[in-house]
Amino acid sequence: MDAYILTPDYRSEEATGSFIAEGLIESLIGEIDTLKNQIKDLTSLVAQQKELIEYYEHQFLLLKRRQFGTSSEKLNIDIQQLNFFPDPPDVNPPDIDETEEVSYTRKKRKGKREEDLSGLPVERIDYELHGEKRNCPECGEVMKDIGVGDVRSELKLIPARVVVVEHAVHSYACKNPECVEIGDGTPIILRAEAPCALIPGSLASPSLMAYIIAQKYSSGMPLYRIEKGFQYDGVVISRQNMANWAIKCVELYLTLIYSMLTSFFMKETVAHSDGTHTQVLREHGRDPQTKSCVRIYRTSGCSERAIVIYEYTQTKAKEHPQNFLKDFVGFLHTDGEEGYHDLSDNIVIVGCWAHLRRYWENLLKTIPEDKREGSHAQQGMAYITKLFLLERTYKDLSPQERFQARLEKSKPVSDAFFAWVDKLNPLPKSPLGKPVYYALSQRQYLENIFLDGRLEFSNNRAERSVKSYVMGRKAWLFSCSPEGAHANSVLYSILETAKENGLNPYQYVKYLLEVLPNRTLGDDLNDLLPWSVSLPFECYVLPKGVSHNFMNNLNQLLD
Repeated sequence: MDAYILTPDYRSEEATGSFIAEGLIESLIGEIDTLKNQIKDLTSLVAQQKELIEYYEHQFLLLKRRQFGTSSEKLNIDIQQLNFFPDPPDVNPPDIDETEEVSYTRKKRKGKREEDLSGLPVERIDYELHGEKRNCPECGEVMKDIGVGDVRSELKLIPARVVVVEHAVHSYACKNPECVEIGDGTPIILRAEAPCALIPGSLASPSLMAYIIAQKYSSGMPLYRIEKGFQYDGVVISRQNMANWAIKCVELYLTLIYSMLTSFFMKETVAHSDGTHTQVLREHGRDPQTKSCVRIYRTSGCSERAIVIYEYTQTKAKEHPQNFLKDFVGFLHTDGEEGYHDLSDNIVIVGCWAHLRRYWENLLKTIPEDKREGSHAQQGMAYITKLFLLERTYKDLSPQERFQARLEKSKPVSDAFFAWVDKLNPLPKSPLGKPVYYALSQRQYLENIFLDGRLEFSNNRAERSVKSYVMGRKAWLFSCSPEGAHANSVLYSILETAKENGLNPYQYVKYLLEVLPNRTLGDDLNDLLPWSVSLPFECYVLPKGVSHNFMNNLNQLLD
């Protein structure tokens, strides 16, 4: 206060008092402004803390549900609830009758066991009485056989048997001395023809390698368990040898089939893609703990040929799908990964509505049940569920009919959903912000579903192919080298493509390894592809009641 008091030599007493009051007012105004700024900062801090609390509560509930809850995405959504939301009439999607009356009478299947066993060979054991045991206990006369009173069936398993096969190639020399004199003195020797060795200098045979490959890549058995299984049967084969043999088979033979599958895939116009991680211990310049990538490319349901391609890459960089798909022209179903959005102009990215649905489903399941009614999460799920229900009704339509039905029925629902989402404007880090941001950022790709009737509403087809790799990875954990990781991709591609075409993975790989070593460079290999009609019947998974012996006999009759 003393700073504002002036001496009487310069000011009167009245002027001095006025000057002091003005100084007090200015000081108070400055303090009020400071307090306002502090209140503003504290209010902003409280809002940020509240947002963080909501975010962490959402994450906690989500992780808790993932750990203890069910993994099913099915929810009981009442589609008619859309009528209760205060949206403009032109935004509400049209109603859909989702009620379907189903009446049926459960019938007990008769002869199911006989149907299941009809394709298997039968070994019959008759139990009879012989000698004196057949005599009547009263009169001693030989009793008459009146037939079989009881027949029971059981399955007998014959374990695999490992046999050492010695391929002895005989040589023949001419005994006529005149033949030697006519020539240059070298005796004439002929050798019998024998199939080429699968891997020269090794014990590997086509059947052994097909068994190892099918066990690891189709049944998810790591090599150390296969090694133990061989030891129990008295066979010593190290896991290192099995890994090296598999890599060698890929390098010598199966890469040819892999390249042909890739070439046929590039001719398709509708495809799916997804990715997952893998661990490779000895990548050059990278730590063993660094995650590498495996991308899956596969044909869609409208394709004539079912093809599944796995590609190993060291990173998830976008240049990898760009290089792989440089010759592909058409529609590609993907998730929301940014690496797919910079592909060539010849590729139209189609978003996955199932991925979008999971964002809203996760949000809804973290809300207590008594608070779900009328929530934004419930309304978002209702819109998306209605789209999926509509999609079920298009299942049996032709691509052109499905295209028209989507434009007439599904497109208005999609437009209403995005119009509703665009008005929400939640905080970016709030629980609601994540599904809203995903929906708006992926809208252009999600709406591409309406461009063609052949397109699918989700990318679940690719995710099912990813699952095969993920289940195997849980067993064998990692690859030691990039060569092994590449071999994994080739073998998974061949086996999954074989299964998609109704083939037995073991029999198909065995047939390939029997035929390919004896083919010469430049031979046509189209007859070895999984959809070839030239494959033997043993390669197919036949329907119930049909045995391979029956098919072979039928084939001989037709010939």
